[in-house]
Formats: sequence, structure tokens, C-alpha cells
Amino acid sequence: MVDLTKLRNIGIVAHIDAGKTTVSERILYYTGKTYKIGEVHEGTTVMDYLEEEQERGITITAAATTCPWGDHQINLIDTPGHIDFTIEVERSLRILDGAVVVFDASEGVQAQSETVWRQGRKYQLPCICFLNKMDKTGADFEMCVESIRTKLDANPLLLQLPIGIEDTFCGMIDLVWMKALYYDVDRLGARYRVESIPAEYAAKAAQYRAALLDGIAEYDDQLMDCFVHDRPIDAQMIERAIRRATIACKANPVLVGAALRNTGIQRLLDAVVSYLPSPLDNPPMVAHRPDDKAQRDVKLDCDPAGSVVALAFKIVSDSHGDLTYLRLYRGTIRPGMRLLNPKRQVRENITRIFQMHADERLALQEAQAGQIVAVVGPKETLTGDTLCDPRHPLILPAISFPQTVITMSIEPRSAADRPRLSEALRALRREDPSFDYHTDPETGQTVVGGMGELHLEIISHRLIKDWKVEVRVGKPRVAYREAITLKVRAEGKFIRQTGGRGQYGHVILELEPLMTPEGNWADQMEFEAAVQSGAVPKEFFPAVQRGASEALKQGALGGYLVMGVKVRLVDGSFHSVDSSELAFEQAAQIAVGKGLKEAGPVLLEPVMRVQIETPEAYLGAVQANLLARRGTIVDCQARGKIRLIDAKVPLAEMFGYASHLRGLTAGRGTFTMEPLCYQQVPDAVLQQVIM
Repeated sequence: MVDLTKLRNIGIVAHIDAGKTTVSERILYYTGKTYKIGEVHEGTTVMDYLEEEQERGITITAAATTCPWGDHQINLIDTPGHIDFTIEVERSLRILDGAVVVFDASEGVQAQSETVWRQGRKYQLPCICFLNKMDKTGADFEMCVESIRTKLDANPLLLQLPIGIEDTFCGMIDLVWMKALYYDVDRLGARYRVESIPAEYAAKAAQYRAALLDGIAEYDDQLMDCFVHDRPIDAQMIERAIRRATIACKANPVLVGAALRNTGIQRLLDAVVSYLPSPLDNPPMVAHRPDDKAQRDVKLDCDPAGSVVALAFKIVSDSHGDLTYLRLYRGTIRPGMRLLNPKRQVRENITRIFQMHADERLALQEAQAGQIVAVVGPKETLTGDTLCDPRHPLILPAISFPQTVITMSIEPRSAADRPRLSEALRALRREDPSFDYHTDPETGQTVVGGMGELHLEIISHRLIKDWKVEVRVGKPRVAYREAITLKVRAEGKFIRQTGGRGQYGHVILELEPLMTPEGNWADQMEFEAAVQSGAVPKEFFPAVQRGASEALKQGALGGYLVMGVKVRLVDGSFHSVDSSELAFEQAAQIAVGKGLKEAGPVLLEPVMRVQIETPEAYLGAVQANLLARRGTIVDCQARGKIRLIDAKVPLAEMFGYASHLRGLTAGRGTFTMEPLCYQQVPDAVLQQVIM
């Protein structure tokens, strides 16, 4: 049995190249989980275990492990930093209790830092900030802290100050204990010395210590009393207040270090166990009963003795049986149990339970509430599904998946490979909900969709290396969408008489644009049944919704998926004998097809948020090029002789931009981009797309 008060479920998240995996590898080494430090640049990391990850030096899939620290157990998930694999971050943060957000000390808050921070806020996740690479040229402690405060709208609590900066960085001042820490770099940082604060830092440390106490005093009555009456305040009192503020998501502890130089990791681990919550500290997870139409909340206490409720958050295909990663919110599971998947109405066997260490497995005899484990046995369960006790069915909130923004055609090099390609695509779709595929009805080609060029490149490489399917791929294309601008009413009738029992379905639907609070079109369709006096029986409502959803996939302009539509069933009629689900599904398709043509359809294109770093000398050329690509420059900041440009640019204009930027900046410019929103395509571009 695991002592839940001593358990921490945390994730390491950050912008690409901030040093997440390097931090994770040091955590494994100092906790005794590994005997040797793996390095990203050498391709020897434990957490980046895929061949593709080691070759490219990037994290592609979230890897889980468990390691001890003192008398605590830490379940750790190392997540990707590249936006193309954002689903890995999303589903990891959904099931974690806390996170360590790593920042590059020379860059501060970057584009993907903001994205992962928003994802964490969505799940009310307490976060610790770790300012990594304090030894790097250009490192700026004050700039980093200020960017956390302004760009993330956060409340950074400074628990440490760096001693030195860039190549003079040699340790840190602990503002809780008011001591200086120096790491023994020659012994891989496994030991550190605790000394008095150097005289030249005494005044600065006292100033920041006072600011720390002022920021946390309200979270502990005893500390507040001592603070107001100027009485001594001990470190335990401070840690208690920091913990309360962090768990309440009111403040974010900030620590410093240099993972590559093995500096600061042990104190980061101390902060994880001291300030981040155990499964018992978080508010109870909320579920609802499948048969409860009002979807009233059922609170789940983290009780190992209760009925089982678990969330499947990740699927990994394996030749010996798919691994299903579970976060247990209540109850205890053991091999041989049968659990219900209420969403798919199937019962799943739990044949084996594993504690994961990257791609290695340790068999367990049981797992209890609060733990993160992998199981073998479930066949139908997908990411976001709930597994629960069949006698007490409950459904947990699902995980939201992003829309694909880019597509490309893919086909096997030989007809004999076609069945294997279909099987491989199904398995990849099961693993990765942000990947999609379909058959183009006009060309018969298989079209795959993903979050970016790198995402699709990794998919095609995995087909060749892992599934041994030789494929030809087309050029990446933009995944356009359609939307409507007007509210309309449309009627659909499906009537067939064939001599025996016929088919009769009749609906009147209202279609209207569905917008987000920011003024963009929503991602999904929303359906509402507002029929008066039983004109359409309730049992046909799901069929009407399915028909409407199917029709929205066809579009009205270029056959693209229509997004951001509210469909309201307002009237219709039925036949006591001839009406069926099929008839109402067809009637809804007819009505939506008519309505889309009259609702002012427009074509939408994905717009990317692009963040560019360029030397000042090339600023004009880079900005002019962005404007030529239909871009809008949102912000431009100076950091020394480097300029940071924030822009919005249509994805269609960004293909091949990496090599173009290198040419504009003599190889010194870099950029990152992430999906921002969908916007209407200008008329001049519209004709080129739908021709």
C-alpha cells in the first residue's frame, strides 16, 4: 500500500529546448533510479527512449516513471516541448496533481511556455517554476521573473537567488533558510555545500526575503502574527505558507539552476515534495452517472477502499498487447478484474498491471487510488475513456483533442502493403488522438492529418520503421475548414415507399454560427432539441444529431469540415410505422445540406502564432517578409542585440519558412509556431483554394 500523503504525481513541461528532459534525467540520477546520467545530445536519455527521439534530440511522446525522494514517491511524466505533440502535454496535465514548468533563463517565457501554462490553468494545476540554464550566455534572472509575472499573469514567489550569472554562476541563495548553496560539479552535483550568504549578496537577499514573507503572510495566521509584530519566523512556518499558496494556485515558487551542470536539482526535488500537492490535497475529482441526463456532479474522494473509477489517458500499441495508461481516482485494481467502460458499453479485463519506467515495466499485484499505472487487457478503451466498477458506473470528464491543421496524402508502394497500412493507421490513431486519416472520395487516396509538418513526418517514419510499410507521401497541405455567417432555417424530408414498410423522416432545423468568447468560430458542433409537443419523438434525437454531424463533414464550398455551428431541431413530423433512425438521419443530412448553402458559407484557414528571434540587423528584412506572407506583426521587443517578433501568419504561407529565415538572417534567426485560431480566407485566396 502506498502512503498517499507521501505521493506526488508531477509533470515536467516547457517550451522546446528549455531543458525538460535534461532535468528529468538528473532527477532519475539523484533519486537513484539510474546509475548514469543520460544526455540528450548523445542520444543516451532514459526518458527519450524512442529511436526517433534519440536521433532528433527531441521528446515526441510523454514518458512516465516512478522514483523515490526521501520517504516520498514521485510519479514523473516528461512531456514534449514541440507544439506538434501538444496532445501529449494535454492528456498528461489532465491527470497530474502538479507540474514543474522549466524556463530557459536566457529566453524567459516563450510561445510554448504560454501554451503549457494555459493548459495547466485549465486543470487548476499547482506549478513550480524552474529557471534552467542560469549558466548560459544571455541568462537574465530578473527578466525571466518579470516575464512570468507579465506574460503568464502569474504570481512568482522567489525562493532562490542565483549566485553569479552566465559563466560565473556557481550556486544559489535559499531565501527560506537564508543560506548559500554551492554544488560540487566535479562529483556530478551529487553533493552541495551549505554556507553563509556572501557579504555582497546579504542586502539583496534580505530585500527578497522580506518580499517573500510579505507575499505569503496571508496564507498562515501564525506567520502573519509574527510578521506584523516583527517576531522571528522559522523556515517551517514559511514552507507551510508557501505550500498553502501553491496548492491554492495563488502563487508559484521560483527556483534556479543549471541542469546540464548538475546544479539545483536536489533542491527542486525538495520543493516538489514540500510544495506540490498529494492526491489527497487536491479537490475531489468530479464525475457523473451515465444515466443522469442533468449530469449532476458526483465527487470522488481518493479512497482506495471505494468502488473503482479510473481514466485512460494514453494508449501505446505493443505486439504483446496494448498498454493502457490509467490514473486511478478511486478504488483499487488487481489482475483479473473486469471493469466497465460506460462510454462504449463494454467490459474490459485487467490482466496485468505495471509501474512504468520509460519503456521498462515492473509488474504490480495491485494499484490504488492516486496512482498512475499501465495495464494490459482493455481492447476497446480509447484515450479519455473511463473504466469503473460495473455496479457503480460513472463517467469522468473527457479530454479535449485539438483539430488537425495540416494534411498530406499517403499510399503504400505496393498493393500487398495496403492491408498493413490500414492496420498501422488504425493503431496510430488509437495511440494519438491528434492524428487523423480518411479516404478522399474523389481520388481514393488516403489522407492523413496532424498538428504540423514534423508531426506528419514522424508518422510516416514510424510507418516505415515500426510497421515495416513502405509508403509514398505527398506534399503537406493546409487543413481548411468552413463556417457559416447567417442564421437560417432549413427543412429536410426523407420519404421512401417500396411496397412494404417504407421510410419516413421529416425535420426542420435552425443553423446558426457558434462563436467563442474571443470572437472566433468554435471547434465543435452544438446540437439542441427544441421540438414542441412531440413533433419528433425523443428516440430519434440522436439520429438527427448524427445526420447533422455527417452533413457538416461535407461542407458547402470545397467539401471541407464545417466548424462552429449550432444545430437546433425545432419541428418535424413522423409516421407511426414508417419512421426509423435511418430516415431521420437522412432527413437531417438533407436539411443541413440545404441550410449550409443559404447560411453565408465562408472558407477558414488555420492561422499560426509565430515567434521569431533575429539579430537586430536583419529585423527589417524579416518583418517585410512576414507582411508579404499575409502576416500581422503583434509585438516586437528588444533583448540586447536580439529582436523578438510576435506575429500571426496563415499556415499556408509558412511552408518552407525555416530555410527561408536562415537565408534572410545569415543562419542566425530561429522561430517557433503554434496553432492560434481559424480565420476567414481573403477572397483572392479563396478562388485559388476551391478551384
